[in-house]
Amino acid sequence: MFIRMWIKPLSVAVLALVAVSPVCAQKQVLAATPPMGWNSWDSYGLTVTEAQFRANVDVLAKRLKGAGYRYAVVDEGWYLANPEAAEKPATLVYRMDANGRYEPAVDRFTSAAGAAGFKPVADYVHAQGLKFGIHIIRGIPKKAVAANVPIAGSAFHAADAAMTSDTCPWNPDNFGVKDDAAGQAWYDSLMQQYAGWGIDYIKVDCIASHPYKGDEIRMIHRAIAKTGRPIVLSLSPGPAPLEEAMELGENAQLWRISDDVWDFWEKTDGKAFPQSVKGQFAVIASWAKHVRPVNWPDADMLPLGSLEPVPGYGKVRATRLTHDEQRTLVTLWSIARSPLFFGGNLTKLDDWTAGLLTNPAVVAMDQQGQGQRLAGRDGDVIAWTSKAGGREYLALFNVGDSAATVKSGFAKYGLADGKYAVRNVWEAKDLGRLAAVEGAVAPHGCLLLELRR
Repeated sequence: MFIRMWIKPLSVAVLALVAVSPVCAQKQVLAATPPMGWNSWDSYGLTVTEAQFRANVDVLAKRLKGAGYRYAVVDEGWYLANPEAAEKPATLVYRMDANGRYEPAVDRFTSAAGAAGFKPVADYVHAQGLKFGIHIIRGIPKKAVAANVPIAGSAFHAADAAMTSDTCPWNPDNFGVKDDAAGQAWYDSLMQQYAGWGIDYIKVDCIASHPYKGDEIRMIHRAIAKTGRPIVLSLSPGPAPLEEAMELGENAQLWRISDDVWDFWEKTDGKAFPQSVKGQFAVIASWAKHVRPVNWPDADMLPLGSLEPVPGYGKVRATRLTHDEQRTLVTLWSIARSPLFFGGNLTKLDDWTAGLLTNPAVVAMDQQGQGQRLAGRDGDVIAWTSKAGGREYLALFNVGDSAATVKSGFAKYGLADGKYAVRNVWEAKDLGRLAAVEGAVAPHGCLLLELRR
């Protein structure tokens, strides 16, 4: 099965340290704030074409770029000429170069003819003021190993680098890579190829869990650094192990903290895949202390809007989540400072969903938040607080199936006691100067308040 988590301004001393450390400098440039963008998986699965991708890029530039959404990512399977045959792996047709590196399938990405690769697509994305990303599966293609092709820029061949006993449990394409000079040479050649295409973002799959592969994470990090190009490294799928938080933060900018999140409020079958929105509350809270500039635990994409024409999971549909559940998802991701990658078909983007994605206060929490934290739980009501842009935010989430009534002074949530000028963010309604929060929170909904002294 194809599967698709208290920041202070940097001091002068920290900036000086960043200036003299190449690794830190690269990270600071790459992801000083959580990356935001669009990814093709939720709507197109393995099947996205160049025409479809460019059409979504056009909407991204026109409607979401102004709010901070900058990355456009082609997800899994771009090198497959016949992705519809995924259920019969032996029949898959791959395109790769003489050195065993995958190339975009020309029947789907026509501008990749010859040796152009993804450079024409990257140029198109860059011309619109956006950044371009691709998805890969860790490792080396099995077909490259069978042919024992030379590894570009080295004296090694594919068989030297391959660990044939190591395969991704849910993807048939590749073998794992040895943690040695040949393995490093393979990843060096791969990242040089991507840098030459103008790639800005690489999502590496089957590496953060299922299983966790620290050796390959380190090799990929080193290979990216050698290119000299600022490339963001994203690791999937989750759940990434909490005990590896330090290694993850040293080598990547973002990593998935759960299995794939889809448009379910709650799962009752006990399976890890897919993850539900309600299930993310505990997962996100467990990673909160590891959120900081250049390190972004990733709660996964936003399965909102129209999921079509070939969703990565399930049938063609509008998101199953209600409006209240969608606001809860976006609010939780944003107040916890997760990366924000929209998964819906942008060419079908409706005004309500666009407003959900671009609400200025919500985006500010995600991009400028400080001191974000889980402030407590009272029955079905979960509270988070954050500061951004000189204002404080209080989010009250009702994870229960019935409306919840809240009535409490702000001190209960760790905020200063006294009166605030209060605004209901999602309803865009000023509530006056209040000394307490009082009201009803819809089932599966949230109350997001902006507070000013």
